[in-house]
Amino acid sequence: MDDIEILKSTKLELELMIPGESHTICNALRKILMEDEEIDYAVYGIDHPLIGEPIITIKAKRTKDPKKSLLKASNKLKDQTEEFKNLIESM
Repeated sequence: MDDIEILKSTKLELELMIPGESHTICNALRKILMEDEEIDYAVYGIDHPLIGEPIITIKAKRTKDPKKSLLKASNKLKDQTEEFKNLIESM
């Protein structure tokens, strides 16, 4: 994964470009973020299927910090991935 680029960062909103990634990680993060009661919405888009880079937009509710929510979602995704890996290895 290349360096993540912050396109917009305000008190309640965060917009990131994640070069080199696809729908897989973006959709997984979006799903976990939308389960967070502190998040108003989390969306992503890829302008061009072959050369486009994913852009994720996260909007937090009231005084919540979208960066903290993204970190929490990233850690949850990491834990789920590790759990899945362990399950496959035990087969």
